[in-house]
Amino acid sequence: MSAGSGSGTDTRASAAADATAERLRRWRLVLGGGGADGTGGELRGRDAAMDGALASLYGRLPGGPGRNADSGRRTAGLGASAPGVARWLGDIRTYFPSSVVQVMQRDAIDRLGLSALLLEPEMLEAVEADVHLVGTLLSLNKVMPETTKETARAVVRKVVEQLEKKLATRTRATLTGALDRSARISRPRHRDIDWDRTIRANLKNYLPEYRTVVPERLIGYGRAAQSVKKEVVLCIDQSGSMAASVVYASVFGAVLASLRAIDTRLVVFDTAVVDLTDQLDDPVDVLFGTQLGGGTDINRALAYCQSRITRPAETVVVLISDLYEGGIRDEMLKRVAAMKASGVQFVTLLALSDEGAPAYDRDHAAALAALGAPAFACTPDLFPEVMAAALEKRPLPIPDMAEQR
Repeated sequence: MSAGSGSGTDTRASAAADATAERLRRWRLVLGGGGADGTGGELRGRDAAMDGALASLYGRLPGGPGRNADSGRRTAGLGASAPGVARWLGDIRTYFPSSVVQVMQRDAIDRLGLSALLLEPEMLEAVEADVHLVGTLLSLNKVMPETTKETARAVVRKVVEQLEKKLATRTRATLTGALDRSARISRPRHRDIDWDRTIRANLKNYLPEYRTVVPERLIGYGRAAQSVKKEVVLCIDQSGSMAASVVYASVFGAVLASLRAIDTRLVVFDTAVVDLTDQLDDPVDVLFGTQLGGGTDINRALAYCQSRITRPAETVVVLISDLYEGGIRDEMLKRVAAMKASGVQFVTLLALSDEGAPAYDRDHAAALAALGAPAFACTPDLFPEVMAAALEKRPLPIPDMAEQR
């Protein structure tokens, strides 16, 4: 055998050994170590620190790292120290990407009952803020000590500003276009003529000998500055399961309220109804005006919204709820039918979040669909298109519910 072939064999063997070692390393991180994992590997440096952060959340007890000595199952091990949890939050941000950090935070809150620790300022300052954390903070708002509230508001504001930056521009552009199209008129006054569209619509009537266009059809718009053209009512279920939807709806409510051509009303409800319209200039104030949890009375909320509608043919009502009604079901359906008969565009969203369709009352969803108000889950990216279609009285872009489950 030549020296060259021997060198090639050694290289391949070394590469195979490295690949095996990497697989063992990954399995060691996944399995949590100890004799039961079967890898026989040892972690050092950054890997050991990562493993420690995982073990703090998913468990490490004597008798088997990461395992319960009696049951063999992983158990939790962060303890009840807010400073310790804050350090752990810093560690996981060091070793894992943001998307993984958010998953681990939710696991810590759910598995370890860390809701109480979110009331500690040092923990809030360390946490990776996202929509789910905001929902947790809002659910704790009424029991939050004064020393923590300002920190909590700063966390919520950070998330809200990120969402506004992401969603506002596209929403305004989409809805402004829809409002313009819905306001188009065929016999405008001279000062209301849209000359650009009028010329383009009449190019076929160009007379070359006169070098002019004969406008057989004038296109113009109603004068948006003189009166509000559309009314939008956001009616939001603030039961605990709707936390992410409440956050997104509050941000969208503020964006809609910034459009002069839309008169926006925001109503939240459980068994009581609260109108937060006067706080729409600041979605953080809206969010801290909610009270997540409690029962649900959709009928009562719709009764309030119905009483505030002044121009049904120019109104869009958006009900955001999982439809688990604690009020009077038949009355709720009658109200929806009455609003639609009067000309209201009625939209039912089972959720306004990135997480697809939640658990929801299928009987109520089917009953609303029979009234011409199909219920579906909507992502924040799709919401502007849904609103644009509703404002223009077009069919709604309803996603495939089978894909959302």
